[in-house]
Amino acid sequence: MATLLPNVPPRLTPTSTVAIIGAGLSGLACGHQLASHGVDVKLFDKARGPGGRMSSKHRPTATLDLGAQAFTVRDERFAKKIAEWQAVGCVAPWPTSRYQASASGWQTHNDGQTRYTGAPRMSALTRHLADTLSALPNATITLETQVTALEQSATGWQLHDSHATQHGPFDAVIISAPPPQANALLAAWEPTLAAACEAQPQRGCWAGWAIFEQPLPPIDSVAPDWQSVHTQHSMLRLASRNHTKPGREDQPESLSLLAQLDWSDAHIEASSDVVAQQLLDAFISLLPAATALPKVLEVGAHRWRYAQPAQAGAQSYLYSASGLALCGDSFRGSRVEDAWLSGDELAKALLGQPTEK
Repeated sequence: MATLLPNVPPRLTPTSTVAIIGAGLSGLACGHQLASHGVDVKLFDKARGPGGRMSSKHRPTATLDLGAQAFTVRDERFAKKIAEWQAVGCVAPWPTSRYQASASGWQTHNDGQTRYTGAPRMSALTRHLADTLSALPNATITLETQVTALEQSATGWQLHDSHATQHGPFDAVIISAPPPQANALLAAWEPTLAAACEAQPQRGCWAGWAIFEQPLPPIDSVAPDWQSVHTQHSMLRLASRNHTKPGREDQPESLSLLAQLDWSDAHIEASSDVVAQQLLDAFISLLPAATALPKVLEVGAHRWRYAQPAQAGAQSYLYSASGLALCGDSFRGSRVEDAWLSGDELAKALLGQPTEK
């Protein structure tokens, strides 16, 4: 699954120092594998918390998932991790009541796959990984720090951030950020890796939300506790009810509204206020005529400029002899599982370990 530059990767040992840019699932998976084998690991992320597209938004009355809503498990290695995470309570099965909606109405939808979500919020999984990683003596996570440039010297790689602070030196730098952001950092140093980033165009996605004063009214022939609905609407791709997710039963009714990718790309520069109302209107259009919704307390929208790759990549990860490496779902695929596997597989390659299948 990997394109190797060159065929033998730079070998990391317990004396190595590594910087990982991006504390999403891929970066955290990579950091865990490296740090558990003694490598000195430092993660950097520009956000206030770890998680990337698995992060959650906190509002005064509700917690909303605006990125990944749920994920499936197909790989045995990832299945083992899911069992571990279920045991500590940071993931749980959801949704179990799924529907499809079109002009012809709502129909139940069951493809036979078990799906999982973070408990009590999607970011619980990445926060658990961040906490367990930070507890290791040879690992740190630095948040609200945007790495703006790399510099190579005789002693290794230096990182420059937006606060005019320099970090390093590091023997290796792993970038788990989306390819356009990774390209901006490494283009001056590794043209082959830069070309790989350019070969992975990204698609944007708008994610809206709405919080209601009361529960949504029942829909004929639909279970009153329905949890998510995929739609054939030209604007709206998925609506999910946050209060039906494990651990959020006491919060008010709220919807996460994920837009269609084509519509998102065409409206990527639109106003978030306008997008939020349009996505809510799209959901309302799927309800029976004259359905009276409860009072809306709040609406909003978040833009994911780089939500997922336009097509699955041919690699799981990439690295160079100079110590620069790339991982993330943009290279392996667009699923949550792909993000974890990409980071874990890269770390094992850099440690010289075999990758289990």
